[in-house]
Amino acid sequence: MPENAIVTLRYGPYRSCGVVAHRTQRLEGLRALLEADGHTVEFEEIDDWDFVELIVNGEKIYQCNIKDLDFGGDGKLDDLCKSALTAVKEASKH
Repeated sequence: MPENAIVTLRYGPYRSCGVVAHRTQRLEGLRALLEADGHTVEFEEIDDWDFVELIVNGEKIYQCNIKDLDFGGDGKLDDLCKSALTAVKEASKH
C-alpha cells in the first residue's frame, strides 16, 4: 500500500442541542491532520450513533466516539486525532 493512503472516515449521527444528526464539525480536525500528512479523506455516513471509524484498504484500523473528538480546530492538539494518524501511518506501511 502506498504511504499516502485513501482513508474512509465513517461516522454516525450524534445528539447536539437535542437534535440527532450527522455532523462533520468534530471531524474537521481529524481530516485536516490526515490531509496535512498527505492522505486522502473520504466521508461516509453510517447509522451507528456516536461512532467514528477509519478504514484503510478495506480494513478498520481505528474507532472512537465522535463526541470525544474536539469540536473544530486543526487536530494538532487532539490526542485522538494523533492516535488516528498513527494508526493510518502504520496501516500505510503494510
